[in-house]
Amino acid sequence: MDDNLEDLIKKNRYFLKDSIRKSLDFSKTEQNNGVDAPPVQKPYPENADLIDLVVEENWEKIFKIPLARAVKNRISHRNYIGDPLTLEELSFLLWATQGVRLVEGGNTFRNVPSAGCRHSMETYLAVFNVDGLEKGVYRYLPLSHQLILEFKENELNQKLINATFGQQFAGLSAVTFIWTAIPHRMEWRYGPVSHKVIALDAGHVGQNLYLACEAINSGTCAIAAYDQEYADELLRVDGDEEFVIYFAPVGKVSR
Repeated sequence: MDDNLEDLIKKNRYFLKDSIRKSLDFSKTEQNNGVDAPPVQKPYPENADLIDLVVEENWEKIFKIPLARAVKNRISHRNYIGDPLTLEELSFLLWATQGVRLVEGGNTFRNVPSAGCRHSMETYLAVFNVDGLEKGVYRYLPLSHQLILEFKENELNQKLINATFGQQFAGLSAVTFIWTAIPHRMEWRYGPVSHKVIALDAGHVGQNLYLACEAINSGTCAIAAYDQEYADELLRVDGDEEFVIYFAPVGKVSR
């Protein structure tokens, strides 16, 4: 094996370990030095038009599926039948993946776990075929369970395919979830320990999406292979303080 490649593999293995925690002086983190925590939700313009999502206290009465069946049936779907998602179904998926249960003491307790309750991810949606929504890129506002239209983009389907190195299903879905990380939310508490747990948090969110899709006769396939710079530019994020970390197209499937 090439020496440079071997060194890189060893470095990335270290990233997966938690050895750094034993050498870190947590008293020097921003949290322990009295710095205010970063916002739990990315700001948006005061005059922005917000789109209300469906609010439901008893989703289990609408989308009935035993947990064991959802786990057993979960597979990755890359082919979709072209039917639209309803706004109610999209609302459920967003609730399942980032829905807020409680806001307390500056923390948001959500339907997915996050290290230290920091929730460093933002959810963007490339909407192609959702009833009641125009085609475009939206962002989920978990604190109010609403959407904001970030922008419209010509040839959005093809650009999603380009962003994922030609994976066609990324642009042939009803909606493609795109998660970004705002690492400072986690770094404020954990400093250089943060980055492994941000990746773990993404896994929690992705698995909730897989299981929630089973309840609405839909499927997804998470994508971790993408053109980082192209994706960041497409989403209009700076690539440093916020950057793309995960894709997940969702569409109706034939059972």
